[in-house]
Amino acid sequence: MRAAILSDVHANLPALEATLAAVDEAKVDEIWCLGDIVGYGADPDACTALVRERCDICLVGNHDLAVLGSIDISSFSSTAAVAAEWTRENASEATLEFLRGLKPVGTRLGVGLFHASPRDPIWEYVLSLDQADDALDAQKERLGLIGHSHVPLFFTRQEPGLPGETHGDQTSEGTVLDINTGRWLINPGSVGQPRDGDPRAAWLALDLGERTAHFHRVEYEIDRAVAAIVGAGLPVPLGERLQVGR
Repeated sequence: MRAAILSDVHANLPALEATLAAVDEAKVDEIWCLGDIVGYGADPDACTALVRERCDICLVGNHDLAVLGSIDISSFSSTAAVAAEWTRENASEATLEFLRGLKPVGTRLGVGLFHASPRDPIWEYVLSLDQADDALDAQKERLGLIGHSHVPLFFTRQEPGLPGETHGDQTSEGTVLDINTGRWLINPGSVGQPRDGDPRAAWLALDLGERTAHFHRVEYEIDRAVAAIVGAGLPVPLGERLQVGR
């Protein structure tokens, strides 16, 4: 079984459309979304409708919860807070109703799914070995998928229970992981707002038969996404950062 793993769409319609086109070419069996469908971008309704239609499972992310008013956004950056408030005022009831029905954690075919981390599926950014060690300890499944940080990466522990055995790294396009043994925590990167210096949309092809994880990048119409942000009256830096992948 082959699944496409998407995360952090952030209402970027051109990025989502291009990613889904690439996923279709890859002929996967299922599509899994790790949350943050909305926030930052200017097309929350169109992106939510596509995710609802195309994804076999979807989680809720912290930006989705912020739009619903379910979490405090005082820790958000000023631009993220403005985007959350704009989305809350402009998203349709159908979008909000769909988001209300989602959870930040789930499982699919024996794979743990977490928007942020196994320890804290809403807020924790897993970017260091210490964080990954604790996350792998908290993770029941051998393989876990996380989003939230917008950075494609992996952490693995080949000998469970032994301290200091966890290692990991950021990944680039074309990286293929052999996940046949050990415990894993894998982040596909962000569809709608990459933060690893590569502005292209990111997604992961997970093959549970071959036991591989293949990282992909997709070119999309960044100028179109920027124009939508500016046209909606959202903060200009939200568009500018798309052009540099930060």
